[in-house]
Amino acid sequence: MTGFLQEVAHRPFPLPAGPWIMRQSWRNLLFAHWPVPAEMLRDLIPAALEIDTFDGYAWVAVVPFSMNDVCPRFVPSLPWISNFLELNVRTYVRKNSIPGVYFFSLDCSNPVAVYAARQFFHLPYYDAQMSLQNLDSDIVYKSERRKTGEKFEAIYCAEGSLMKTSTDSIEHFLTERYCLYTANPAGKLFRGVIHHVPWPLQKANAEIRANTMLPGALRKRCEGAPELLHFSKNIDTVEWYLDPVR
Repeated sequence: MTGFLQEVAHRPFPLPAGPWIMRQSWRNLLFAHWPVPAEMLRDLIPAALEIDTFDGYAWVAVVPFSMNDVCPRFVPSLPWISNFLELNVRTYVRKNSIPGVYFFSLDCSNPVAVYAARQFFHLPYYDAQMSLQNLDSDIVYKSERRKTGEKFEAIYCAEGSLMKTSTDSIEHFLTERYCLYTANPAGKLFRGVIHHVPWPLQKANAEIRANTMLPGALRKRCEGAPELLHFSKNIDTVEWYLDPVR
């Protein structure tokens, strides 16, 4: 599964010197994106991070998918704990010229993963009741946060063949990012590096039936149909532990 570690020419920065600690497979991803003025995000993101923009706009995304074979290095996959659903709400940032992702929230159907991500990775995970159903070529995805009720429901599918994207394309800007940024309760900034091959993307069609996932004023701003929709069937990844960012 990790043979792709030799494919590094597409990365915007080198792999870490130390060993990776986690492997994951992500499946049936929908990328639903909305453009927003960058100033709408400033109070929602650590001040040390630069908000990344494309054609003058910041972008926010809701990304539902399934996580499979999630396990630490040298540990076998366990079906009852290694496979679950996840839904990310994110935007795009930079620090020291390294592009990355910043998560507003991550909803998950596995309470063990929620606890571990909050405890060890300082990520805003939430326990949610979630389901994914395959109907022919369509995917029916539902998520509702257990304590506060934030909800996402959509039916989506891939359209057409795999896309060929250039490095100056919006697709490259939105997906080809190989780290996340997060902060601990004291405000200390961390970077978590990830590796995978370039994203195998297709255009997507989606009917979003409910979406109350975005924070603050972004919820009303993005209540209409997404500006961009993309789909990815499957990608294998490895992750490194968080490093402090100076």
